[in-house]
Amino acid sequence: MANDNIFSGLKVVDFASFIAGPGAAVMLSDFGADVIKVEPPSGDPWRHANKIPPQPASDDPYQWHLANRNKRSITLDLKSPGAQQVIEQLVKWADVFIVNTPHPARKKLKLEYADVAQWNPRLIYADLTGFGEKGPDASLPGFDLTAYWARSGLLSMTRDAGAPPTWPVAGSGDNATAVGIYSAIVTALYRRERTGKGTYVTTSLLATGIWSASVSIQAALAGAKFYGLHDRKHPASAALNVYRASDGTWFVLVVMPDKLVAVTKAIGRSDLLTDPRFSDPAKLTANMPELTAILDEAFAAQPMEHWNEVFSGVHVTFGAVRGPQEVINDPQLAANDIVVPLEGAGGKLTSTISSPIQLHGVAKIPARRAPDLGQHTEEILRDLGFDAKGVEDLRTSGAVPKVREHA
Repeated sequence: MANDNIFSGLKVVDFASFIAGPGAAVMLSDFGADVIKVEPPSGDPWRHANKIPPQPASDDPYQWHLANRNKRSITLDLKSPGAQQVIEQLVKWADVFIVNTPHPARKKLKLEYADVAQWNPRLIYADLTGFGEKGPDASLPGFDLTAYWARSGLLSMTRDAGAPPTWPVAGSGDNATAVGIYSAIVTALYRRERTGKGTYVTTSLLATGIWSASVSIQAALAGAKFYGLHDRKHPASAALNVYRASDGTWFVLVVMPDKLVAVTKAIGRSDLLTDPRFSDPAKLTANMPELTAILDEAFAAQPMEHWNEVFSGVHVTFGAVRGPQEVINDPQLAANDIVVPLEGAGGKLTSTISSPIQLHGVAKIPARRAPDLGQHTEEILRDLGFDAKGVEDLRTSGAVPKVREHA
């Protein structure tokens, strides 16, 4: 594939922290954008998440490289009076400015759209919030666990009947939201190509969570009758359920009506089709727990390898439930460039996860390690037009650290 760097020459300032905003910047960088990561002197807190339970513990800052590869880093103390002139030059330099600072703090720091757009009318200003820009909870702090998962209704639905809400996979809502803010940025860039004008784009963790849960939320809007939470032993349909093979592997089975005959034959239970307990819809519904128990016994008789062959042979939809340590060995990941090499990270971290967008005929740039804290401060200041005296003045004022810091 050719590497034509679709976003070559596109300049992005990543003023965001944690995952969603930086993740959108990573997606732009994958296709060639020059991304400057702006951090406080203490660094983005996400740099150190590999040391905070329940995040998997590692000496390698794996999550930092995932959300900040390919970027350059500058440290900037926003409370210093000298910081404003650096922000102004960053805005004038940039095509895209990504920020998730809470609006009350953003207003004090003069980082609102009205503050910065005057310096660059072509700027795409990407605003990421927890709960949206308006409404009674607009200023609430929000992580994906609270805004994306809990507030959207997703967390209430991703559990079995009788079980309390569980702790969702951290970062999953953030990364979904990253795709949303990336899409908003790209839409705005297309509009700028047509009009020459920059604009303000936004999304929130809540909006993305609602979109992810939209089938159920739309059902609620329509006044639909809900079947209640999934109950594995008393499912709405035994053909749409989770079962366990003899080797302990759980798998999701989705058998549509046109596959029922083939599947029952393949598992050696064609008799179920003529069993009087399941002969009409009313009886089937009443005896669904019995049918589930029969299937439980059948599937528990053979290992997952056997069921892989059986289900693949009849082209039925199924999926073994895998843990992270198993997922990374899935041959589909390497074959489809989902996991790619990571250059220069050191330690055991030699690979990373690519963003989910692929363009046929276009290769992404090779993934490079995320920067040390403030690694490119002086280089970036020079790019912004500060001469040696200007850089020294910024260091003296405390706007940028006097000595380059490291992660």
